[in-house]
Amino acid sequence: MARVALVTGGSRGIGAAISKALQAEGYSVAASYAGNDAAAEAFSGETGIKTYKWNVADYEASKAGIAQVEADLGPIDVVVANAGITKDAPFHKMTPEQWNAVIDTNLTGVFNTVHPVWPGMRERKFGRVIVISSINGQKGQFAQVNYAATKAGDLGIVKSLAQEGARAGITANAVCPGYIATEMVMAVPEKVRESIIGQIPAGRLGEPEEIARCVAFLASGDAGFINGSTISANGAQFFV
Repeated sequence: MARVALVTGGSRGIGAAISKALQAEGYSVAASYAGNDAAAEAFSGETGIKTYKWNVADYEASKAGIAQVEADLGPIDVVVANAGITKDAPFHKMTPEQWNAVIDTNLTGVFNTVHPVWPGMRERKFGRVIVISSINGQKGQFAQVNYAATKAGDLGIVKSLAQEGARAGITANAVCPGYIATEMVMAVPEKVRESIIGQIPAGRLGEPEEIARCVAFLASGDAGFINGSTISANGAQFFV
């Protein structure tokens, strides 16, 4: 029987590439999304991957959504906490609403996603937790105090969960993408995009599939002794 994988924010961008990569590796994949019904429907039509709608910032909604996934597909073995938002502003202009929205989705959302599946993973003595952080959680970024704080906090979650889960056969790892050729990045003005690429020694943006391959490896049996680690996939833009 195929293992079950849940990818939050799994119907668009990097999340969609991750969902497809895990499906190609033989997982039964569920992709959650927050609001874009048309994109989710198109993604399911293209891939056959079932999509589920809930807001990861809401614990009860996450718990109910995860229960539905497990009712449909079986116990979740692999959870990829990928859902995230940005609400950028220089710190002196950042509002409490911008701060809270990003914290609730990008940081608390990881708790809300992993916490409901953790007991089952411990009971079955197997689990893979993979959190999509960011280069900006490692180095910081102008006008992203809220986003950088959450993505740095996600790394702390991973390191702590790794220590708690290791004896139960659970690994927890992170991937920190650099600048990736997603719809959001490709939509910025060309001059801005060229400036971004100029900071990347590889001389190009990353592809969503390159992040997806990192996730597929961390989910695999070959990665069983990799725990509490971070893969930096940024074209040599930043080293830890």
